[in-house]
Amino acid sequence: MTTVVRLVSAVDDARQILLDQVEGLTAAQAAWKPYADEWSVTENVEHLFLAEFSGVSKIWQALEDVQGGKRWTEMNPNRGRSIEDIIASTWKAKEKAPPIATPNIGGPLAFWVSATRTLGDTLAELGRELDPYDLSAIVYPHFICGPLDARQRLEFLRFHIERHVGQIRRLMENPGFPK
Repeated sequence: MTTVVRLVSAVDDARQILLDQVEGLTAAQAAWKPYADEWSVTENVEHLFLAEFSGVSKIWQALEDVQGGKRWTEMNPNRGRSIEDIIASTWKAKEKAPPIATPNIGGPLAFWVSATRTLGDTLAELGRELDPYDLSAIVYPHFICGPLDARQRLEFLRFHIERHVGQIRRLMENPGFPK
């Protein structure tokens, strides 16, 4: 199994855990939030869709840059680091999502679940494109973390989904969560 196949598979596995976690929720459960400034289950899933959609696009753009002879030439303090290490050193306890990934479209949970399922095919296609390349040469900066190579970006997708699955679980364990 190649590194790219392993990384894409880890994102797919995390995405499936997310989808399993939210399966069967009622509209009231999906929309519930304990405080106005916290995201509901639906808003978390919308955010994850928007973030993965954007993240995959950025990896693909960086790949096209490399294919066109344009390489990252700026300093890269994250070179060789794991995404967990990068996040531990660059993120605050509660970060604010960028506008491109902030829930703002709305709609029911079923829509966002369906849309999220489609990301697997897109990521698989990107994986096939990435597979013959040196992932460390494909770099696109993240708005908080700074420059991330394709390996780190794929690790980020997995990490980010897992982080929000934890938030969703905490929402569902809240005593006020609708039964």
